[in-house]
Amino acid sequence: MSALAKASGALKSVDYEVFGRVQGVCFRMYTEEEARKLGVVGWVKNTSQGTVTGQVQGPEDKVNAIWKQEGLQGCTGLNYKHGKSWLSKVGSPSSRIDRTSFSNEKEISKLDFSGFSTRY
Repeated sequence: MSALAKASGALKSVDYEVFGRVQGVCFRMYTEEEARKLGVVGWVKNTSQGTVTGQVQGPEDKVNAIWKQEGLQGCTGLNYKHGKSWLSKVGSPSSRIDRTSFSNEKEISKLDFSGFSTRY
């Protein structure tokens, strides 16, 4: 088990798809940066349907902070507990998130990734 997993207890994995103006606006780069700041792993990529999709894994509290209105502090200094949830409401400055679909939420025994990357 990784040090990340030992320090935080249960690990979680969730898939996501973001709809709106999310391509051509540095959304993937922003997502990578936010994931690294938050301390989660996974991937992000553009789809041919004009959306952005991916998977995020990490300690349950950190994964929950991505899509639930609870948890950790983001790069802008806003507290997500009383503000916006990353990936469901907050994206790159030029993006517009209309909606985000989360699926395949599950507890995992180990991380499948060692970092967060953009897939092509």
